[in-house]
Amino acid sequence: MGDGALSVREKSSTARVVPSARPRKLAKVPFVELADGRLQGVVSSGSDIGRVYVSSVEAGTYAFACSTNNNRPCGGARGWFCNHIRALVLEAVLQYGVERVTRYLKVEVDGEAPDGDDVTHAMTATRPVNGDGSAAAQVFSRFLRHLAYLEFEPTTAPLPEMQWFPTTRAVA
Repeated sequence: MGDGALSVREKSSTARVVPSARPRKLAKVPFVELADGRLQGVVSSGSDIGRVYVSSVEAGTYAFACSTNNNRPCGGARGWFCNHIRALVLEAVLQYGVERVTRYLKVEVDGEAPDGDDVTHAMTATRPVNGDGSAAAQVFSRFLRHLAYLEFEPTTAPLPEMQWFPTTRAVA
């Protein structure tokens, strides 16, 4: 995407929003991010509408963690990737594209047109271990903050809580 496609606001923004590689449905995995050296996000429970799981995979080691929003461990993440982590990887590939996900997680994927299943298979082939789930609270908090912004009416006016971002014309 060249500069001609960006608005003035996007060109002057300090944090550029990257559009999705492909559209995705948010019902199963409403929040996914590549941050803090991990692929992390929130995955809806398949059995309980009121329960979500906070899942993550570390870059390089593929150490994984999965727990409920109440910090209870996932029953499926015992020595291997659970279905929540598999869903998170698939949605990350839809959101960011397979090249960006594999580069961020440091995954070597074979084949001409790898997909999310190929990325998951490459990581599980290394036999990753259960990782530290202490970041789950921070990830869930960011997800809740993300949801709060969805309640605002669309506007081009500045948001008061975003005022700590410096303007491009500010003089130090």
